Parts: sequence; C-alpha cells; structure tokens
Amino acid sequence: MRTAAWHARIVCGRDIGAGFLVTERHVLTCAHVVAGADREKVSVSFAHAHAHAHTQEPARRHAYEREHEHEHEYEHARPAGTPAAIPARVIAHGGWNGHDADPGDLAVLELDRPVPYRPARFADPADAYGDPPRRLVTYGFPKHYDEGTLAEYRATTDQLIAGEWVQLEAWAPYGQSLVPGFSGAAVTLADSGRVVGMVSSAARDPGVRNGRMLPAHVMARYWPPLGDLVPTPGYDEQQKRRLRLLVEETARSGPPDCDPGRLYQEAVGLLGPLPPPHGFVSLWDAAWYLLSEVRDEEAVARFAARLAEYADAPTRAALRSWPRPPAPHGDRRDTAPGTGEASLRAPGARPWSPILVELTPSGCGTDGSGREMVLAEVSAYIGRHRRVVGSRRLPADRVRPYVLERIDEAYHELEPRARELIAFVLPRRWLNLDVAHWQRSADDDSPLGAFAPLVVMDLERRRSGGLQHKLQQKWQHLDGRPSARLHRIGCAGTGQDPKKLTVGLRRAADMVGFGFPPRADGTRRLFGAGLNAPVPVMLWPRSGCRGPSHEDCRGSAFLDRLAEHLADLPPSELPAYVHELRETAYASESAEPHWADDLALLWEDPRCLPDPVGYQHSPVG
Repeated sequence: MRTAAWHARIVCGRDIGAGFLVTERHVLTCAHVVAGADREKVSVSFAHAHAHAHTQEPARRHAYEREHEHEHEYEHARPAGTPAAIPARVIAHGGWNGHDADPGDLAVLELDRPVPYRPARFADPADAYGDPPRRLVTYGFPKHYDEGTLAEYRATTDQLIAGEWVQLEAWAPYGQSLVPGFSGAAVTLADSGRVVGMVSSAARDPGVRNGRMLPAHVMARYWPPLGDLVPTPGYDEQQKRRLRLLVEETARSGPPDCDPGRLYQEAVGLLGPLPPPHGFVSLWDAAWYLLSEVRDEEAVARFAARLAEYADAPTRAALRSWPRPPAPHGDRRDTAPGTGEASLRAPGARPWSPILVELTPSGCGTDGSGREMVLAEVSAYIGRHRRVVGSRRLPADRVRPYVLERIDEAYHELEPRARELIAFVLPRRWLNLDVAHWQRSADDDSPLGAFAPLVVMDLERRRSGGLQHKLQQKWQHLDGRPSARLHRIGCAGTGQDPKKLTVGLRRAADMVGFGFPPRADGTRRLFGAGLNAPVPVMLWPRSGCRGPSHEDCRGSAFLDRLAEHLADLPPSELPAYVHELRETAYASESAEPHWADDLALLWEDPRCLPDPVGYQHSPVG
C-alpha cells in the first residue's frame, strides 16, 4: 500500500472522518462526516504530507511552508505529531438528507488555500472488479488511530444497490474492520493506489465485516467536475470537460422542455439499455450515465447531437461536432455554399501568437517643420516572452512603411505552426485608423487585414493596471461560455450619458457593437465608456450613416449583420472570424460594398498579450 500524501483526516466539531484530495484545493468526503458544517468549523489535515514532501517542487514547498509556519487557528483539531490542519468549507453537496439509505452522501470541501501535494488519481471504475476479486485498500481514522490505519476489502459485485452503492466485504476474516472514522476514505486498488470509490457506510453489527462504497462514477453524478478525472472508455479528460461545459451552457439557456430522459432514450435507441431506476435529475446526469455506464461509445455523441437542437449557436455547432477536435486555422468547412461567410469552428483552437504594433504620440519634430512624431514599436510574442523587432521615433507620415517592414520581419520570430495575430495598440483618438486596409508591402498591394487576423487595442487602457485586471476577470468568465452577450448602440443612442453607460456595460455586456465610428466628440465619449467598462470586444463601421433619420439606416443594418454573423460566436475566436469576413469583403466583385468592408474590431485579452514592465517605457527589454 502506498501511503499517499492525499489521504485526509476531516474534523467537523466532534465528528471525525476521512477524505481525499482530488485537486490542489478540493477534498472529497461523505456528507454525513460534515453534517454539522453549518454550525461547526471544518478542518482538514494530511497524515502523510511530511513523508512525501520530497516529491513536491522544492521552491513551491518551501514557499508554502514559510507562508503558513505561524498559523495556529486549528491546532485544537490536530493530534500531536501530525501536520497542521487547514480550514475548509463545503462547496458542493450530493443532496443527502440525513438517513442511512439516503442517496447523495457526498460533500466537496474547498480548502482555505491550495496545498502542494499531488492529488489522488482515479482508476477505470471497472478495475475494482474481477475474477479473482481485486484487493481493495482504504485508509481511515478511527478512534485511537489519529495517524490513520488500513483496512482491506473487496467488492462483492459491480451491481449497484439502489442504483447508488457497491457492497464491500472483508478481504480476510481478521484485521481492521470498517468503523466510524473510515467514512469518506478513498477505496484504492492495492497494486496501483488508484481510487475506485469512497467508503460511505459499514454494517452496524461489529460481527458483520462488510460495508458500502460509493463508486467514483456515482460520485461524479453529484459533482460534475469529478467526471473529468474519472476514466471512461473512448473519451479523454479534455473531451469530457468540453462536453460538460456545453451541456451546462445548454441547461442554462435552453428551453424547459429539454427532457434528459427522452434524450437518453433517443441516444441508446429502443433496444438500448434502460435508464437507471432513479431517472435523471439533469442533462449532465444523463450525459454522464452514457459516458460511464453505457458500453455503446457512440451513444453519448448521439446524445450531444440531439441536444444541439435545443442549444443556441455556436453551442449548437460545437455539440454536433463533439468529440471531433477543432478545425485547424484556415479551414473553411461549414461555410454555406456561395456565401463566403465566416465558418463556425469548435472551441479549443491553438492559442494566438501575437505580433504587437504599438504607436505612441511623441511630440513634435526638432527640424522646425512642426510635424507630429510617433514612437513606433513592433514586437513578437513567443509564449509569454516579448521580443522587440524594431523601435523608432518617426514623423507620422513615415510610420506606415516602417511598421509594415517590421511586421514582415516579426514573422521570422514565430514558430512554423504559430497562429498569428496582428494587434495594433493605438491612442484613443486614433482607434478609427484604417490599419486593416494598409497595403501589406511594397510588392503586395492587398490589404493587411486580408493577410492575417488583425485587431486594434486602446493604448490608455493597456497601460491601466486596474482595467487590465478587470479584463482578465472578464475573460475568465467568458472562458466558461461558448458565446458572449452583444450590447447594441445604434445611431439614435449617441445621446447616452457615458458614465451611466460605463456602469451598465460592466454588468451586462461582453461585447459592444456600435452603429457609428468614433469621430465626433460625443461618439468618442461613448467609445470611452465601453473601454472603461471594460468591454473586451468592440465592433463598429469605420464610416457612418449620413441620413437625418436612423430608422433602417446604415448603422442599424450594420448592427443587424453583427447579430446575424458574429454575436453568438466564441469571443476568443473573433479575430479569426473577422479575418474571414474581411477576406470575403475584399474579394467581392459586387458593385455594392460588402457590409464588412470597413468593419473595425477592438479585441483585447491581456493573457495572450502580457505587457512586461521593462517594455512600457523603453524600446529595448
């Protein structure tokens, strides 16, 4: 038996049980162990943490020990000679109602801080059973065994009792039995130490040496993120996580008549396995049952395709394509024949490799001409490292050729498979600069925006620590969503109060579409309101309407097009979609300009464009 550091001792008031670490901050245990968590403090300690300290990264371990060496808050819960206990709180509950036969006897504890111990690893649930039986080991903390002790058991059969438990019986007629203090302990394979379930109860008669185990795949019904970690046939952790997020998004936004039982039946067919006696309490419950307990690996893909009919775009397309990997950059599949509009890719594409162009006003020239000077700096990002390709203070009329040459040089810094993104950082008064139409080079007069994905960003906002922090929070929120909310501001809305608009956008918008460009003072103030919100994505036409009435004006038509083609797409992929729209617009032979011909995109994700302090004021890092 491997005495792993992830074995946990749980204390809740006078109740003591066991648990096990599944992430650096989350511990699983039985709900009945922490039943008094609403009135008692909960603490967690790791009995073998010191014994396994050599397996952790030294720098991380030492930093952790220095940070917490003076803590004494939970010393009363710690037996002498054991590691210090860590405060924890219950963040998820399986719905256990307080009786022995109640289902859902699972609780998820979130530690007060991450711990530097390697979490438990899960075995395939089927590995718990076999002929001859597999020897199973569990590590609990019964009375007088504060340091813990072992018990050896085996699973009687893989048949679930009441759709919830597996019966355990003693491996031998002697040795430690399951007694109070083992509740919540991980049940592990003796040969590998991998987890197959959790002890949930024992026989009341001391002479009967059996108990019950909540199998890992049943625990994942009650805490969906656990499904990412429990092996299932045919699908890996990333595919399951992606499906879970898509199902959760559909559950939030889909119609109430989306019945998980009916979708399950359609996925397995009339002759497929019956649903569990308890039915399904959620869409994810049905999806997880297909993943973990139905042997037809294609059934869950059929479930996803059927569920797509109830989802919004692009969740719909992502569900229909699951579990296929995302299309590579440049793939035009799913483009409607003859339309040339942007194709709908599944989420999860390769990260961007930005080429950053920063243009900063730098006063007037010293030659007496009074020409405005600009500090032009072009850099390439290799991961999080930024390499300056060129930096020069130039008259404004010489910036374009210099920048275009440096952009071409910056491509030499990128890896062959890099997914390029050209990002212009501009002063707020230059945001409408037509950089997407710049001629790519002296030998190629096609627009730069048709050569690669191109976005603009606001110089003032990029240099604000507070706004960058808020942008990162916004992207963390958007990462869990396959689409973003578009807030429309049409030509008739130019009289809005910018202060009130900023406050409103902070709460209710992920993207803002303007029906007009930032030219006049009033419209520039509205753009500033969006930048201060901060909204990570802003779109607008570089030229505005000229009519006295704004009913069915050019700005309104532009916003309608945004809603039709871009509003429901994953915001992280908007640069690619807009690039494809620009390609279509620039190649159009129609007498009428394409609606996206002068489309401007402000897009900013600080995580892929970190700004090292050394570069903020100096052209050399």
